[in-house]
Amino acid sequence: MFCQSDNSWHALSIMYFMKKVSGRGERCASVPCSLSAAVKGGAARGHQKRLNFSYKKKLLPSSSCCDCLARCCRRKKELKARTVWLGAPEKCEEKYPKNGIKNQKYNIITFVPGVLYQQFKFFLNLYFLVVACSQFVPSLKIGYLYTYWAPLAFVLAVTMVREAVDEVRRYRRDKEMNSQLYSKLTVRGACFIRTDQLDGETDWKLKVAVGCTQRLPADLFSIKAFVYAQKPQLDIHSFEGNFTREDADPQIHESLSIENTLWASTVVASGTVIGVVIYTGKETRSVLNTSSAKNKVGLLDLELNRLTKALFLAQVVLSIVMVALQGFSGPWFRNLFRFVVLFSYIIPISLRVNLDMGKAAYGWMITKDENIPGTVVRTSTIPEELGRLVYLLTDKTGTLTQNEMIFKRLHLGTVSYGTDTMDEIQSHIIQCPPSPPAPQSSAPKVRKSVSSRIHEAVKAIALCHNVTPVYESHVNGEPEATEADQDFSDDNRTYQASSPDEVALVLWTESVGLTLVNRDLGSLQLKTPSGQILSFHILQIFPFTSESKRMGIIVREESTGDITFYMKGADVAMASIVQYNDWLEEECGNMAREGLRTLVVAKKSLSEEQYQDFENRYNQAKLSIHDRSLKVAAAVESLERELELLCLTGVEDQLQADVRPTLELLRNAGIKIWMLTGDKLETATCIAKSSHLVSRNQDIHVFKPVSNRGEAHLELNAFRRKHDCALVISGDSLEVCLRYYEHEFVELACQCPAVVCCRCSPTQKAQIVKLLQQHTDNRTCAIGDGGNDVSMIQAADCGIGIEGKEGKQASLAADFSITQFKHIGRLLMVHGRNSYKRSAALGQFVMHRGMIISTMQAVFSSIFYFASVPLYQGFLMVGYATIYTMFPVFSLVLDQDVKPEMALLYPELYKDLTKGRSLSFKTFLIWVLISVYQGGILMYGGLVLFESEFVHVVAISFTALILTELLMVALTIRTWHWLMVLAEFFSLGIYLASLAFLNEYFDLSYITTWPFLWKVSAITLVSCLPLYIIKYLKRKFSPPSYSKLSS
Repeated sequence: MFCQSDNSWHALSIMYFMKKVSGRGERCASVPCSLSAAVKGGAARGHQKRLNFSYKKKLLPSSSCCDCLARCCRRKKELKARTVWLGAPEKCEEKYPKNGIKNQKYNIITFVPGVLYQQFKFFLNLYFLVVACSQFVPSLKIGYLYTYWAPLAFVLAVTMVREAVDEVRRYRRDKEMNSQLYSKLTVRGACFIRTDQLDGETDWKLKVAVGCTQRLPADLFSIKAFVYAQKPQLDIHSFEGNFTREDADPQIHESLSIENTLWASTVVASGTVIGVVIYTGKETRSVLNTSSAKNKVGLLDLELNRLTKALFLAQVVLSIVMVALQGFSGPWFRNLFRFVVLFSYIIPISLRVNLDMGKAAYGWMITKDENIPGTVVRTSTIPEELGRLVYLLTDKTGTLTQNEMIFKRLHLGTVSYGTDTMDEIQSHIIQCPPSPPAPQSSAPKVRKSVSSRIHEAVKAIALCHNVTPVYESHVNGEPEATEADQDFSDDNRTYQASSPDEVALVLWTESVGLTLVNRDLGSLQLKTPSGQILSFHILQIFPFTSESKRMGIIVREESTGDITFYMKGADVAMASIVQYNDWLEEECGNMAREGLRTLVVAKKSLSEEQYQDFENRYNQAKLSIHDRSLKVAAAVESLERELELLCLTGVEDQLQADVRPTLELLRNAGIKIWMLTGDKLETATCIAKSSHLVSRNQDIHVFKPVSNRGEAHLELNAFRRKHDCALVISGDSLEVCLRYYEHEFVELACQCPAVVCCRCSPTQKAQIVKLLQQHTDNRTCAIGDGGNDVSMIQAADCGIGIEGKEGKQASLAADFSITQFKHIGRLLMVHGRNSYKRSAALGQFVMHRGMIISTMQAVFSSIFYFASVPLYQGFLMVGYATIYTMFPVFSLVLDQDVKPEMALLYPELYKDLTKGRSLSFKTFLIWVLISVYQGGILMYGGLVLFESEFVHVVAISFTALILTELLMVALTIRTWHWLMVLAEFFSLGIYLASLAFLNEYFDLSYITTWPFLWKVSAITLVSCLPLYIIKYLKRKFSPPSYSKLSS
């Protein structure tokens, strides 16, 4: 097996090899990262190598800039099977993708056009661009150029800086990942890998090297060989290829399968590997299963975009009315466009600026919240989405669970042992010697003592597994694992296995006195409390599969020669093959209700003749060309009859802290939770129960495996008859249902209180997210902690990553990163609520600020013979939207309708947010009416009360306008903050101070007189007092739900 690591390399990843890979001069040979040259056990958990390969210059032919440009322009390359020659890259004419990770959205050429496109695809920004450009036409010019271009340039500058910062961060992360390089030499032909970043399973999987490359007299470069591999594909659970050695006589041909491969994004958890690179870059399984990052747009932004289109329509209609009242005289078309520009403030450009700054403020508040430490906002454009979620799609391992298994229960039929009585088992193991040879079936049955039964059960658990003990010795602070110098002490031993359940069982047998001290491909040794070593030869192993739901092992005890067949598995698989009993089903149900993962353990003693007969049939079945798997299964099943039931074990997968109350809080908030996992059906169902994702009084409908349209139709009909039950379905069955009955399945699944999808590939997780988005139009959130969750996180409207044991890949790809699952409650209930409510209020108020001045302009033009002359010019217009009102309006980002404690105590309040009532056409029309009323009062009041000069109209109406806006901000606020008060008085002070410098617009001698003051006060009072009265009456007679809770 041979492997190298660096970031996006596929194992069985044959491509080119290295002569020297490290300072130590260790060789890296090649084979389909297919374990082919040797693997050495050792290096356990503390020294794990991630298979992310990036030997860019050495592994891959260099490519010119022209080639890169050509690749960008041409069509997507067709994926093909390939032949890779060992140590002879010159024989390979095919060009392969560059071997590096790239998560950036833009490059140096596409950055500016890309960002501009993302901005101007929104109607709001495109509208301002057109209006600003129109000011270069003399006949359409209304005011100073800077009044239009300065705000637009500021908006674009802020956006570009933000995008540039994000791109630099992505570049640095990619560079760090692509610079990783690991190398090792190997000896033994097998290693363990972790695939949690690929498929979500933290099981350690055994990988085996190609047989003919083991024990070579020299290195791999001394042989002539090649690997033929299938074309790149999505399936991470299968591989087909051949290894051919040409310098042997006759030629050696070995088939390659999934057990010979190491995919990119997996981790060499134990052992070391030399491999041949087969797939690189975009052709690796992990990249093929990862969707490209997209620019996410929040629902609130889309709603505001629709409202701005409605405002534009109103603006055009108003302009047409003005021209019509002129009688379409003169150059009416030019006048029409001038009116459109004149009323352009009805859609304020400050809307985009305020919202973007508000989003940045929300992100800062989230990161500074001491109740959710370590939270990072990676996408600052969608914090409001946290308050609009209907579906939460969550990973299982590492997200809901800690993936730490603890042995909790042992049941022998007549007696049960829990965590508080394990010492009794230990005393029995110490007192009871190893059990004598089991009597043959012809001998009379003798009732066994409790001690004997306990010893047999513990021995079976200690033997029936695929766990390997690993011993580390540390030299100069670095772990070493040379065969010659290993420390076999108990303190130095760790266990590696293909399942954390297995490790938990072996750790438990060690705690009660029977310790697994050594294991290789053909034998294993146990140590008793007295120090005696029991040696066993491994004759056969039958690994666990999702179909059989059980695993078995046949061992021969060295001291007695006894052959015993041990088997353990799920109760549904074992119940029919063990001897009759009256307790297994009941106890399995009891343990399942406690959230424990159960395994039934049984055994069968075999005579030498029985085993030889089985071995012959088994070997013959394995050589079959047709129906091999069926014949092998039939041979094994011949042993699986009348097994002696030994015990039932219960293992707990510890949940993350406060998972149960968090899930309950989310359910009460109206959020539907779907669990998508790559794990087994039984495990997923068990966690769904223990985490209370499925409540105790809810039924669970397990969707039967289906493979065609007819089966899917029948099963869907059966599911349709169920009511208020959780759904559990496998990825394969889901794929069949979606192929033939997509709409029907999604409709039924959405009615379930909870859905569990097991054995899901990363691509399927993303497909489920997209299905919910398409069929329900509701906002989705995906949360996970592994590389296999990245596609789901990126596809969701809001992606949340957890920094956990499975690495940071999900966290880095997410919009929000948290450290614990329980933090999602506060993130949604408090920050999601506040972000949405605040942005809704801020957006509508900014539009109100534009509509009120446009109403005043319309009134002014109507009175003065429909002239297309601006009411306020130059600095007055810029100052109105900036220094005079900016701080009080922006202070709305500090407003809150309920306290955080109340939002968490009554999660039902969250349901109202998903209905979008804070920003709707109804609330928008209310603000339109307010703007028309106040604009009319301010303009007519100024015209009625001014005495002689027109400049007095400007002074009276503009001052009243500023005071009205400040009072309206105060009316909108629900909870005062000291910064809000400061902003109000600060803005008022700035305006009063600036009057001394506005002699171009105001008559300074007039604005210091009493007539000016009482006229401004009267107009302001008439425009605001009715609204204050209406708000008081509404809160008294029809208060909102949150105000009732606050009181």
